[in-house]
Amino acid sequence: MQLSSIPFFRLLFTTMVLLAWSLTLPAQKNLHEKSIVVDTHNDVLSSATLKGLNIEEDLSGKTHSDLERFRRGGIDIQIFSIFCDERFGKGTAFAHALREIDSLDAIVARNPRKMMLVNSPADLRMAVRKKKLGAMKGVEGGHMIEDKMEYLDSLYNRGARYLTLTWNNSTSWASSAWDETYYDRQQPTPIEKKGLNDFGKQVVRRMNELGMMIDLSHVGEQTFNDAIAVSTKPVIVSHSCVYALCPVPRNLKDEQIRAIGKNGGVIFLNFYAGFLDSTYNRNKAAFISKHKPVVDSLLQQKMPDYEIDGYLSNRFPEEAEALRPSMNILLDHLDYIVRMIGVDHVGLGSDFDGIELAPQDLDGVEDMPNITSALLVRGYSRQDIKKILGGNFIRVFKAVSK
Repeated sequence: MQLSSIPFFRLLFTTMVLLAWSLTLPAQKNLHEKSIVVDTHNDVLSSATLKGLNIEEDLSGKTHSDLERFRRGGIDIQIFSIFCDERFGKGTAFAHALREIDSLDAIVARNPRKMMLVNSPADLRMAVRKKKLGAMKGVEGGHMIEDKMEYLDSLYNRGARYLTLTWNNSTSWASSAWDETYYDRQQPTPIEKKGLNDFGKQVVRRMNELGMMIDLSHVGEQTFNDAIAVSTKPVIVSHSCVYALCPVPRNLKDEQIRAIGKNGGVIFLNFYAGFLDSTYNRNKAAFISKHKPVVDSLLQQKMPDYEIDGYLSNRFPEEAEALRPSMNILLDHLDYIVRMIGVDHVGLGSDFDGIELAPQDLDGVEDMPNITSALLVRGYSRQDIKKILGGNFIRVFKAVSK
């Protein structure tokens, strides 16, 4: 295309954006280095480590994360997700959680100069002071306590500092966003009652007593409301986005966002394209339909949907790349929350290595500084950016730990 054929206003706009970006680079680097950067959700343990990959090696092109890329991304505190899906239940889920915890503990033990475990605000301060990656643990799914309060206590004693009350699958004591959505549509669902039952409310109270953060990502609206009503401490939403901008069951509706603000909690934004871009699921459906024979073969092998998504993205990378939205859409979700309840209630929960596609310019953990640049371009102050990058998490962590 000849330059003269490009409309002048588009050329001018592009030039201005590139100029603004370039001018922020020195400021971004300085600000990012001086900030405490916290990511509240990363799935590399379940997606890579337990499948034979070693995050102590260069895993570029294979994962979103490895130790060197955490360093390059300026991440100070990473909460590693302890995860298993609905295929694990009583007799297997708790044991699987312990194996993942053992795996992370072993990685930290092999890398004492690079990492340390963080179980308290004092540990967090020490990790930052010593310039080590602070490794925290968050259990993604209440099914891993197998309806036993002693298992909750055991996970806390092994370093778990948040529990996501449900994953997509409900427990006997809490209903998930997925199941509540289908319940409302009067479709077959495994849940008998929405929300928390008496045992579920006891779990929330016990988490308050322990100093364990209550994570309301993945939970249904009634479970969300029940947990907020029972908890005496701020809650978190470790990896979710805004329903009004992308209406999927995993995202938060306006009344939920306001409830988090009133509670003093924090919403940490998920980088998954399907939770950010309202057109993504339609485009993804066309992508999947195009490769239906491959999908059918994987379904016959009983591969779960989220693993099929990752497989297709890896097998057809150019087509998958075309599905990725602009990073600006992530900032749109952040702006929405800030306008509604203020900058003290938002942070970053990437879900790296638990998602098949993130926005452009966010290829992995090493790209976290790009968010700092984008926040500067949007006009956020240095003080507010420090809150978003990690300060808001630290506030809640301290409040819950008391």
